[in-house]
This record gives sequence, structure tokens and C-alpha cells, in this order.
Amino acid sequence: MPAQSLATLAAGMKTIAAPAIDALASQLSGGILTASDASYDEVRAIWNGMVDRRPGLIVRCSAAADVVAAVRFARDNGLLVSVRGGGHGIAGNAVCDGGVMIDLSPMKSVRVDAAAQRAWAEPGATLADLDRETQAFGLAVPTGINSTTGIAGLTLGGGFGWLTRKLGLTLDNLVSIEVVTADGELRRASESENPDLFWALRGGGGNFGVATGFEFRLHKVGPQVLAGLVVHPFSEAETVLRAYRDALEVAPDELTCWAVMRQAPPLPFLPAEWHGKEVLILAMCYCGDLAEGERATKRLRSIGTPIADVVGPAPFTAWQQAFDPLLTPGARNYWKSHDFTTLSDALIGILTGAVRRLPGPECEIFIGHVGGAAGRIPADATAFPQRSSHFVMNVHARWREPAMDQACIGWARQLFDAAKPYSAGTAYINFMPADEGGRVQEAYGASYQRLAMLKRRYDPSNLFRMNQNVTPATHSQAA
Repeated sequence: MPAQSLATLAAGMKTIAAPAIDALASQLSGGILTASDASYDEVRAIWNGMVDRRPGLIVRCSAAADVVAAVRFARDNGLLVSVRGGGHGIAGNAVCDGGVMIDLSPMKSVRVDAAAQRAWAEPGATLADLDRETQAFGLAVPTGINSTTGIAGLTLGGGFGWLTRKLGLTLDNLVSIEVVTADGELRRASESENPDLFWALRGGGGNFGVATGFEFRLHKVGPQVLAGLVVHPFSEAETVLRAYRDALEVAPDELTCWAVMRQAPPLPFLPAEWHGKEVLILAMCYCGDLAEGERATKRLRSIGTPIADVVGPAPFTAWQQAFDPLLTPGARNYWKSHDFTTLSDALIGILTGAVRRLPGPECEIFIGHVGGAAGRIPADATAFPQRSSHFVMNVHARWREPAMDQACIGWARQLFDAAKPYSAGTAYINFMPADEGGRVQEAYGASYQRLAMLKRRYDPSNLFRMNQNVTPATHSQAA
């Protein structure tokens, strides 16, 4: 392989001679790609179509030893590094310009020990990969709502979805993790082994190394759950949201209900005259006994006069994939997010007003229903601090043409600003776009200073900076 000019941590360029690159390649069971390789464009492409960066080298890893070799190569040469798992992160930090992209997507193995109720997943695995293996035994890990999401980024940043209220966040179910730290060493972290690193990895994102393996606690779930959609005309949105808010005050942990406001896609159960019109959708899942679920969802399903109610027994794996068709890769995406302890009438008015100004047919606002078991864990137990939130808002601007960038991004930012006075002040790092680096300290709140101290210990040169970055504490801060 010829010499390559690669981006450095010092924001310059460095020529790496051919023998050094060949030496790296000789250590890999995976391989190396450059811009001259036929598969280069396919591998560097990620979910968010707005991200179009060109790494100087892509190291395709098939085992932890490949990750060790790649990290040592980047560290020894002072090179810019990005890490790709599922490639689903909104900020696009999986791909760097000119540096070394460590590609974990070939590492997709999932192994289940049903008797011990444990699962081991490699960092390239998606939620669909994990669900497929665990549900074969009637077991599950609480994860997110889009099955193409990578388990690595989801877990390191938090992870919430249909099972969170009953079983906690994804990171709350992490038993141990293997990670290659900035010194090129493979470490295992758990409550009893490197516990400070384990604390930081549960919420600290990609700041502390490259995860190569996750051990999860499993729970009995399904294989059938009570789940589905109740679709309301948008003219009733404010009334429905107020009733929705009140109903969730007494909802059992097994019940989760998210609210989505958008133009109706051409769903087969919706009359054709509603396609493309603004609607409010209540998406709900009850993960316990189905008969109990019918009783628990009755109050939510009796709100207003819905256009359609398609809540019923469904395979959990199918429900996990229900929103995939609306979240396919390649579109341009921009998100803005707030946490809320409640949905006040004033906030509801702001949200519904924004839906009346949707800039495109794929733009939406969703309100994630959290709390429950996840909210009963002490805020300082993990680096993930926002345990008091009952709702998470994601303003999801999604469109196809670059000419729509200004309108869609501006709409999301305007709503974010209008809703801020009603927010809890925390933020979910997995929902933060690339331009919110200045919000990282706010997102971590009381956890930030401890994270900065641990960053100084494990990554003092900030090798892992392509993330929602925690900068290493200075000498004066450490004193």
C-alpha cells in the first residue's frame, strides 16, 4: 500500500510511509481501505446523509486484536481517530475527515446463555441482531426503538425504548464491557474490575476508548407483547396530549407510550384521505401479561375519537422494527432534544404550534415516555445523569434535498429555543447533533467533573475526541 497523508490530532497532516501502513495491515485479521478501494464509499457512508466525510484510512476490524493494533497505530502517530459501530449516530462522529476510521461493523456476533440470562454482543451488532438471538429464548435487553441502531453507541450513551420503564436503560443492564483505551491496552470493566472506568463508560459515550464487547443482563420478555398505534386527527392534538399526560401519571412500569406528531405516512390501516395530513400518534407497548395490558392501555385508548386503533398482541421483534421504514439510511437528518419532567399546557401549545409549521413530510416531533425503573436509579450511579426526566423530546427534522437544509434546521432550532424554558436542563447525548459540543457540560451536569478527571486518567491526549467530547481535566482542576 502506498504512503498516505493523514490528519493529525494537532489539526495538521502527516505522511505515513508505506512500510508503516503495511506493518499495520500485517497485524490485522480484517483489512485496510483507502479512497482507491471499490468498497470505500460504501463503508464510509453512515445513516445520516448529511455526513460526507472522507477518512484517510479505514481499518476494518474483525476482532479485538485488530482494534488494539489500530489504536496503537493512531496513538503512536498522533492521528485523528473516529470509531464506527452501527453508524447511526446523528452527529456523524463515526466518520472523520482525513484521519483513521476504526470500523467495528464487521464485529456482529451475539451469544446468549439462556440459563444464566446473559448475552455477549460485539460492537458492530445492531438492535435487530441482539433481539433475534435473545428472543429465541424469550429474553431481551432493553434497547431503543429502531432496529438498525448499533448496540455500542446506544449503550455507551444511554439507551431507552419500550422496555426502559420496566427494566431500566440499556446501560443499566450492562454487566461488563471490554474496551481498548488510549494506551492501546484491552481492559475489562465491571462493578468489581476497573469500577471507575465502568462508571464512566455507562453514559460517557466514546470518550474513554473503543468498546470491543458487551455483557448484558437479560430479562424474560415476550415473545408476544401488547403493542401498536392509536392515530388521532391533529385537530384534537392539544386535548389528546393533556389526557395522555394525565394518564401516564398512573401508568404501570410495564406500559410505555410515546407521542409522535407528523404528517401521516401511507399506513395500510389509515384511510387514504388521511395520508399526508398532520396526525398525532400514540405508540404504546405493554411488556407484561397480555390481559393486564388490555386493562392498562384502556385509559389511553379511550382518549378522544381516534382515526385508527391497531393495538394488539405482536411479536416483540416485530414491534422493535415497526418504525424502521420511517428511519431508513441516506436521508438528511438534524435533531434537537430536551428532557422534561412534565408536559405543561404551555409546552403542549408550543409543540402543536410547531407541527402546524412542519417544513417537510418526513419531519416530526416525538415525545419519549421514560422514568419508571430507569428513574429510580441514583443520578450518580452511572455517568448518565438525567434520571428525573419523565419525557424526552426529539425534534426530528428529516428531508432529502440540500436546498431544504436551512428551512428544516431552522425549524428544529426554533422549536428547541421555544421549549427550553420548560425543560429539565439535561440532555441525551445520543440525540445531540454535531453543532452542540458546547452543550456537553450541561448534558452531564453533576457527572461532568468526574468524567473530566477520568478522561485525564484514561485519555490525557484526547485521542478519542470524535464524540460529544469531554475534555481532560487540567492539572489545576486535578489538584
